[in-house]
Amino acid sequence: MDDTTRVLLVDDQEENLIALAAILKNVDARVVSARSGEDALRALMTDDFAVILLDVVMPEMDGFETAYHIKRKDRTRDVPIIFLTAARSEPDLAFRGYAAGAVDYLVKPFDPWVLRSKVEIFIELHRARRRAREQAAIMSGLVPGLTDLVRGVTLVGELHERMASVREAAVALGDAVDEDASAVHLKEVCDRLKSELARLDAAHAAVLGSPVAGA
Repeated sequence: MDDTTRVLLVDDQEENLIALAAILKNVDARVVSARSGEDALRALMTDDFAVILLDVVMPEMDGFETAYHIKRKDRTRDVPIIFLTAARSEPDLAFRGYAAGAVDYLVKPFDPWVLRSKVEIFIELHRARRRAREQAAIMSGLVPGLTDLVRGVTLVGELHERMASVREAAVALGDAVDEDASAVHLKEVCDRLKSELARLDAAHAAVLGSPVAGA
């Protein structure tokens, strides 16, 4: 059994809790019982739950009030609630249940296989969300390094573009100097500039693993 995944049963009647626990006996999760809304809220502040099976009619704090407190807290607002109620209950209770944030509303007596199937679906959804959070936590530790890598590749790309522009300017300048034999010193400068650009090309290629431009 997966003790890290929990299902919360909330009912003021012990026999109802026993019956629900029997229905969920074979699900791969730990079943936790609460005899009141107050007990349920205390349990939710301590542990995480995949789904809550919540009785509507309870003394002091009924199911709707309990759901209200669950949905108003950041820690528990996303925990799905399935309301359970007796067939003799008022017909508008289902509407109130969905308005309170329930994902489902079952009237007793309900099909135990249907209830167990619904619970198992929410258990799998809970595990999927937990895996997503764990992967996000792992990625958050890698993001700074990945960000630096992306920034570095971007800078190298910009360097490559700037080198290409400088190279074109140097070639154009060299061609212009060739036409003027008196500008010997300027020609030497252009040649030196071309040499430095060749070295930058080699360094750039070593970083990206690409062939040297013009090679």
